[in-house]
Amino acid sequence: MTQAGVASARTSSEQLADIVPLVDDEQWESPSACKGWRVIDVIAHLAALAHEAVEPPTPDPSWPQVRERYHDMRVDERRGWNHREVIDEWRRYTPRQLELLEAGQKTPQADDPVPVAGLGTYPRHLLANTMAFNVLCHLRYDLLAPQGPLPFTVPAPTDELVAPAVEFMLAGVPQMQGHDLDAAVTEPLVLDLTGPGATTVTILPAEGGHAGLTVTPGALGSTQVHSSAADFICWGTTRTPWREHCEITGDAAVAEPFLDRLDII
Repeated sequence: MTQAGVASARTSSEQLADIVPLVDDEQWESPSACKGWRVIDVIAHLAALAHEAVEPPTPDPSWPQVRERYHDMRVDERRGWNHREVIDEWRRYTPRQLELLEAGQKTPQADDPVPVAGLGTYPRHLLANTMAFNVLCHLRYDLLAPQGPLPFTVPAPTDELVAPAVEFMLAGVPQMQGHDLDAAVTEPLVLDLTGPGATTVTILPAEGGHAGLTVTPGALGSTQVHSSAADFICWGTTRTPWREHCEITGDAAVAEPFLDRLDII
């Protein structure tokens, strides 16, 4: 199970809770590093995710099918709220979201497949890692300097924080972009991620038909992409260019099409 995902999500949420009282009204209105969203909009996004986890809405066929546009819609619904209303929603629903994710670690429901619209299907226990990823990524790369506008600091990232977020990202690689990303991998490609959250995996090409990419542990190819795991969270979501963080050994022509197209949501 991914009990570590719950712990990571809880720690990042606590770190965000420590930052929130330090932010003034002008800073809440500042553009975040997440394109099109103010700082307060990032909190609105996390609040919306928590609210939906606790009180799932009835699906509406008119909702955007592209996950990023769906998130924009939810943020737009809250743009008329004042700062306190947005923060209160986040504070009210986040603890309950964590309780649900904790419950999702228990058998037999832990392995139940759960479809996440626009992102793929994941075992229930891995949903904790989605929160770990979301809160860590938005806090450290969209809100806080140097990428974000807020001049506050949090403790350095640890293995316990980063590893669950990276685990979710790697689980999403074969699902989130479909055949567009499949076409970018023609030979085994190794991702060698170092530092906190370190892991090494190989991305194997799709074998045809409806099969997609496969992510498997270990280094099974001669072309390798080397980066820190913490930086992978940044460049793997296209917040910064991969060329600023990655070293390729082997055949760059094998790695570059994948790196150019990868965009984890």
